[in-house]
Amino acid sequence: METDLFIAGKWVPASSGNRFDVLDPATGDTVASVADGGEADAIAAVEAAAAAGPGWASTPPRVRSEVLRKAFELMTERSSELAKLISLENGKALVDAKGEVTYAAEFFRWFAEEAVRGEGAIATAPSGANRILVVRQPVGVCVLVTPWNFPAAMATRKIGPALAAGCTVILKPASDTPLTALAMAAILAEAGVPEGVVNVVPSRSSGKVVSAMLRDARVRKLSFTGSTEVGRILLAQAAENVVNTSMELGGNAPFVVFADAELDAAVDGAMIAKMRNGGEACTAANRFFVEEPVAAEFARKLAQRMSALVVGPGTDEKTQVGPLVNEDTVAKVDDLVKGALDGGAEAVTGGRRPEGPGFYYPPTVLTGVPADAPILRQEIFGPVAPIVTFTGEAEAVRLANDTEYGLVAYVYTGDLARGMRVSEAIEAGMVGINRGLVSDPAAPFGGVKQSGIGREGGHDGLLEYLESKYIAVNW
Repeated sequence: METDLFIAGKWVPASSGNRFDVLDPATGDTVASVADGGEADAIAAVEAAAAAGPGWASTPPRVRSEVLRKAFELMTERSSELAKLISLENGKALVDAKGEVTYAAEFFRWFAEEAVRGEGAIATAPSGANRILVVRQPVGVCVLVTPWNFPAAMATRKIGPALAAGCTVILKPASDTPLTALAMAAILAEAGVPEGVVNVVPSRSSGKVVSAMLRDARVRKLSFTGSTEVGRILLAQAAENVVNTSMELGGNAPFVVFADAELDAAVDGAMIAKMRNGGEACTAANRFFVEEPVAAEFARKLAQRMSALVVGPGTDEKTQVGPLVNEDTVAKVDDLVKGALDGGAEAVTGGRRPEGPGFYYPPTVLTGVPADAPILRQEIFGPVAPIVTFTGEAEAVRLANDTEYGLVAYVYTGDLARGMRVSEAIEAGMVGINRGLVSDPAAPFGGVKQSGIGREGGHDGLLEYLESKYIAVNW
């Protein structure tokens, strides 16, 4: 496959000639070498996107729609090879990687349909003096910055609506997982995306490269998925040129189980909410709050399920939990678990990093976690479930909201009225009632508080890439 930068429809080396290695998290071995883009390359990509902008914006929506539909079909045809590529550079189990490819492709299909729905509005001014005509126009050149945990889905969730709206883009993928992004560039080119409409610039100098693009007045949109800490920095930089921003930042999802919940269903949901992608997801259940009467039984059942999972290389068909993405991630998870254990928590299963090569951490269930433990304050981003008990609805809501984050929450109860009450009271952009999975290309994905700004997916996702222009007119 191509491993150079993709700029103006061509594969080109970095202007510096530099390259960087992509590692297999299962072994730590190098699997590929990728061009290491610099600031000059980033500006060249902006130049290409700006030059292609007017032509793509004026392309009929139906034509843009058909290009995205073709990209969906190509991804579907090549799902097996894309899944293997994701597993190779990300480490996730093939079953998760296959699920990601299906999910990622759906964003192209959804926004192929949305491309023809950038509707405006018309009304009469209250005074009767004129008509109010509102048209939707593409924002312009967009910088898209994606994380390593869903290298395909996070790219398509941004590229899909941007192209549907008539925008051109520069994708800066995470340096741990650039291969999937480059494969996406090849698919989009084959699908008929014109030169310069989609550009991909992998780089180890992420901060410098993104900052250089944000300083360019031709860039009018930044969409970032990543940590809250980096999001704050990028928001400050975007403010210098008043760049339109969308931010999908950190999460600290509560998973609340009431005593009247169907316990086996709650455990099934917990396995999805916690173990999808091995826990390396911003939507992953991070804090388990279980009502006291059923807490011991829930912990026992969850530990039984977690301990039975097969851990191994993501590319092995038998693997259910692959390695974490890199050494920093597995070391962080290990430190958080050690901190909880030192504070008095008990590991019902797991709890210790294995020896040997690769960035592995075993599925872990912790009980008796202290309320002030750092593991309850930070995104774990690993296969660890810390359990805390509560004694009533008010306490459950208080515990769930005791975080700076507000991306997603999960609530299990046999009382629908309670589920709705608690869902409205929890400070989160998304809530799953008796469901361990909420993500859907047709739904607005995003958070509140320190978890972000704006929404991705659904019709809201298209509007993030459109500006409303008001025209006052008489006839």
